[in-house]
Order: sequence, then structure tokens, then C-alpha cells
Amino acid sequence: QVQLVESGGGLVQAGGSLRLSCTVSGRTIITYAMGWVRQAPGKEREFVAGISWSGSRTSYADSVKGRFTIYRDSGKNTVSLQMNSLEPEDTAVYYCAAGSTLQTVTVLRPGYWGQGTQVTVSS
Repeated sequence: QVQLVESGGGLVQAGGSLRLSCTVSGRTIITYAMGWVRQAPGKEREFVAGISWSGSRTSYADSVKGRFTIYRDSGKNTVSLQMNSLEPEDTAVYYCAAGSTLQTVTVLRPGYWGQGTQVTVSS
């Protein structure tokens, strides 16, 4: 059984930065594409960023391109999301996701989900 545990959420002012991390247990992270999905109050879940199992390919939602960076450390079984220039519109619960391919993450059909971490950006 694969377990994903997120950390790093919190409250930050607009223009600030946060880094989210997701630690994978149960199986080695190298076999999975990983990503981040968010859900704002009253809205559906939306894809934020994803990275292939090898780390050679990444994908970002248009709304975060140039501001967010996803990267993985297979040695530590973690995937992180560096979020810069945060905007109030980025306020959401952020979920870590693991899937067999990058596409499964981008279309919100990964095999595994974390429990989520709250990110709140104040104006």
C-alpha cells in the first residue's frame, strides 16, 4: 500500500513563497509519476503540476507556470512544490498524487492521494 503525506502548507501574504513536500511510503517513489492537485472552497479539484517518474518531464497548469516548480528527490522518496509569487487565488487544499504515468496525474486519475494540506494566501 502506498501512502502519501504532505507537509509545508500554511498562511502566507500575497507575493510570498511556500514549499510543499510529499513523502511516499510503502513503495519506492521511482516507480510513480507524481503531482499536485488543489481544491479551492466551492470549486472542483484542478491539476497544478506533475513530474514523470524519471523527472525528465514536467507539466504545469497555465495559472501557475513561471511561479511554481515541481521537483523530486528519489533518494528521499519525496516530491516537492516550490510556490513563489503566491496570489490569493492560490488559496486551496493541496493534494499530493501518485500515478502510473504523468497523464494519470494531469487528468486527475492517479492511483493514490495524500490527505491534503491547506495553503492560504492573504491579500
